[in-house]
Amino acid sequence: MSSYRVEKYTAESYHIWNSFVEDAKNGTFLFHRDFMEYHSDRFEDFSLLLYRDTTLVAVFPATLIAETVHSHLGLTYGGLVLGKSIGGDKVRQLTLAMVVFYKAAAVRELWVKSIPVFYHHRPSHEFSYFFSDQGAVCYRRDLNLAIDYSLPLHIHRSKLKQYRKRQSQGLVVEQEEDFSDFWNLVLVPRLAEKHGVKPVHSLAEITLLQQRFPEAIQQYTVRLEGQVIAGITLFISNGVVKSQYGAVTELGASHRALDFLFITLIQKYQALDYRFFDMGTVTEDNWGLLKQKEELGCEVYTQDFYKLVL
Repeated sequence: MSSYRVEKYTAESYHIWNSFVEDAKNGTFLFHRDFMEYHSDRFEDFSLLLYRDTTLVAVFPATLIAETVHSHLGLTYGGLVLGKSIGGDKVRQLTLAMVVFYKAAAVRELWVKSIPVFYHHRPSHEFSYFFSDQGAVCYRRDLNLAIDYSLPLHIHRSKLKQYRKRQSQGLVVEQEEDFSDFWNLVLVPRLAEKHGVKPVHSLAEITLLQQRFPEAIQQYTVRLEGQVIAGITLFISNGVVKSQYGAVTELGASHRALDFLFITLIQKYQALDYRFFDMGTVTEDNWGLLKQKEELGCEVYTQDFYKLVL
């Protein structure tokens, strides 16, 4: 009879963790330890490796605050990362084993943010079902806007009209090796001015991550007469392109430079046969942003957040 075993992640499991994530049916580069640990000083890691007999069949990226375990707080999404050949009943037993492990570790609550469906190599909804079966409740649901490239792309005609108009006005799209101009001249000042916040990643952090994942993290800007007026930072994984950061100066806004860049990149990755273009979530009743993303061709998906009291 098969048995299920749960172990807390330690540095000795670095290679087996990363090898597993690379081949998982819902793994992305965000779950690589080199990404998760760039800000290890901010979080107490409480990730798990889950085995069936001696075979690693799942991992759970997580952090601990007081007596509460969260899907890793340094990541956009989380949950149980599963091997490709795993069946539903095994996920049921793994979920139960994970809950038993955390209870024995005196954890009182378990909070999980799901992985958006378009990041799945193969459908991976088992954990959400069996986690709910253990008593977890969905306490939050975000709108996630994305383009499915397998469907006809519909960008609003007014957006396309402006895009064609700007093509003749000297706007130049460039892929940048150095993130400094966008961070220092556009992103940081605009976030401070409009929202009173800083980017989640500092310039030093995003530079470090790009050096670790050069194919997965890319920077594009729009320049006018050599001046950076807009930019988008991309995270690329599993055939999905995600606009992680997007910002525009006042001059760039007057030239609709951010829309110009979005459409350029949407068309670029469509031509390269990518699966999805993820434009992130819309929250706090920001229906204007919802409309803007829909006019760029996005459809509405959801990302669910669960809480289990142990």
